[in-house]
Order: sequence, then structure tokens, then C-alpha cells
Amino acid sequence: MSSLSTDSAYSLQQKQRIRIAVALFFFGQGLGFATWASRIPSIKTSLGLSEAELGTLLLMIPIGQLVTLPISAFLVNKFGSHRVLPWAAFLYAFVLILIGLSPNVWYLGASLFLFGMAGNMGNISVNTQGVLAEEIYGKPIMSSFHGAWSLAGFSGALLGFLSMQWELPSMQHFIGMFLLLTINILWNKRLLVPEQPKQKEKEEKSKYKPDWMIIQLGILGFFSMATEGAMFEWSGVYFSEVIHAPEKLVILGFGSFMVMMALGRFIGDGIISKLGRRRTLQLSGLLMFAGMLTSVLFPNLYICTLAFMLVGLGVACNVPTVYSVAGKHKTIPAGVALAMVSSISFLGFLMAPPLIGYIAELFSLQYSFALFSLFGLLMFVMVSRMRRSEM
Repeated sequence: MSSLSTDSAYSLQQKQRIRIAVALFFFGQGLGFATWASRIPSIKTSLGLSEAELGTLLLMIPIGQLVTLPISAFLVNKFGSHRVLPWAAFLYAFVLILIGLSPNVWYLGASLFLFGMAGNMGNISVNTQGVLAEEIYGKPIMSSFHGAWSLAGFSGALLGFLSMQWELPSMQHFIGMFLLLTINILWNKRLLVPEQPKQKEKEEKSKYKPDWMIIQLGILGFFSMATEGAMFEWSGVYFSEVIHAPEKLVILGFGSFMVMMALGRFIGDGIISKLGRRRTLQLSGLLMFAGMLTSVLFPNLYICTLAFMLVGLGVACNVPTVYSVAGKHKTIPAGVALAMVSSISFLGFLMAPPLIGYIAELFSLQYSFALFSLFGLLMFVMVSRMRRSEM
């Protein structure tokens, strides 16, 4: 990563404007994904997809993301995240139109693969920008950027709901969002933080060679993203089949988790400043463990709502913190370090939902959640064993 002077190079006003610009790019990434996700039912109906066909198609996004990880690292390292991010964000928005135009399963699958590719390039470059902006500020601000992504998720879901209520076709919805996201890119791209490349020999020595620190960060990210994946895909099912919540209240599981995750990310920077990254991750692990286990031991509507809120707070700061530490690696460029950590972390998000399903099929959904609660405990133990200097 580049070496930036903090206070001397930028005025307070410039720092604030850079922070807003980077946050808006995070918001744009989240809004693009939420726009697609909100119209999945409409696209499923229009193409006459079965649940199995839709499930297979949805895998194209993570496949595209995984395939692009080394490419994203190379591009960000060679050209700089400030150059890669606007193009990745534009492609991400443009692919929405391709998705809307999809006349059949094959076209939609190819479009979703491109969506995953663009999303990964945007993810690596926008998080690299987050690391650079945090370095300029000289204090933790990464969680607030991820909070902007979460806020965009709510906004995109709400806009999707309204567009369906107004019977707006998916294509018109996607075109409108493409125009909005393009304006966001053009307005803010000039304020992204430029990077200075490292010395070539130093860069070549560390290229694609993750050390134990990177592996540890990746495992911590894996624990957190596995828990997130479980909550995204199974919280509603848990409330329906285990809690037996009324149909109108099934959304409480996912909603309570998402609200607290977003809130946790906006207050997370202040908590990290007071407690430090190490203690914050320890506390996060305990909250994940306590929340998941409480939902298993007390399958009650009100108790489980509170338990899922604890899980939301528990996962809120983990990925931003892990990315922030990885991006400040002493020898590996930020883009490469983030790609390495993402490669390990994202496996948790991919593996968790089907793994919970398999365990539930053999035993029960409560048994699955009990096992997944151990990820929080393992995170606490692992962070406690890491040296303070590593955080």
C-alpha cells in the first residue's frame, strides 16, 4: 500500500469530502446488489424458473467473484484502486441492464457471472480506498463505510418493494438505478485517494505469498462471514419452522439482525477507538456465540428477536476490522492483501447456507445453529491468542 502523509497533506475539509466520496462508493456497491436482490422474485416469475434453477443461477455470482479475485488484486496493485474503482462500479451498474434484458436462463447466468466479477473488482478496490481514507484520518473509520453499504441494502430493498408495488418493470427499475449510480460515480471519482506504487523488488518479493498474519485474518473473516451467510439465508426459515412465528412476523428474524448490524457498523469506529481492534473482535466473537446459542436454548419469538440482534452487533465490525488490518500489511500491497483475506473469508459466506441445510437435514435446524455458534467462541479464542502488535 502507498505511504501517505495524514495531517499535512489534506485539510480537514478535504478529508471530510474524501470520506463522503468513499462512503458513497460503498453505498453505490450496496445499492447495486440490493437492486438486483429485490427483483429476484419478479425475474424468477418472468422466466418461469423453478427453485432449483434459481438456486443454480444464484451460484453464478459467487463463482464470478471467486474467479476474479486474483485479477482484481493484480489490477488494483498495478493501476491503483482510484483508477479501478470507477470502472468496476460502472460495469457493476451496467450489468444490471444486461440482467434486465435476459431472455432466458443461459443469458441470465452469464449476466450474473459478470455481475459477480464486477462486484469483486469493486469490493477489492473500494475496500482499498477505505484503508487509504482511514490512513488519511489517522483513526478507525472503516466500519462506517461498511455501514453505508448496509444502509444501501435497506434503501435498495425499499426501492425494490416500491417499484413492485407500482408495477414498474424490472428493466425500467434497473435503467433508473444505472443512471443514478453513474451520476454517483462521475460526481465522486475525482475525490478518490491516489496511490503510489511500492518499489518493484519489494512488491515482487511479497506477491501472492500470504503469511501467517494474512491467514489468521482470513480465518477470522471466515467465521464472521459464515455467521452472516447463515443469518441471511436461514433466519427467516428459523423463525418460521423453529419459532413458529406468525407469517407477518417471520421477517423479524432477518430484520432484527440487519438493523443491528447496520447500527453496529455506524457506531463501530467509536468502539474500536476506545477498546482497540483486538478487544472489539473479542467482544464481537462473544456476542455472536451468545446470540446464536440463546436462539437455540430459548426458541421464543421475543427472546430470539433479541438474540438475533446480538448476532447482528457481533458480526457488524468484524469484516471492516479484518480488512482494515490486512490493508495495512507491512510488505504486501493493500489490494493483494485484501484479495487474499477475501478469498478465505468469502468461503464462509459460500459454504454456510448449504452446510446449515445439510446439518438440518441430518439432525435439526437448531442443531445447525448450535454448531455455528461455536464460530463466535473460536473467534474469541483465536483473537485472544494473537499478539497485540498484530492488531
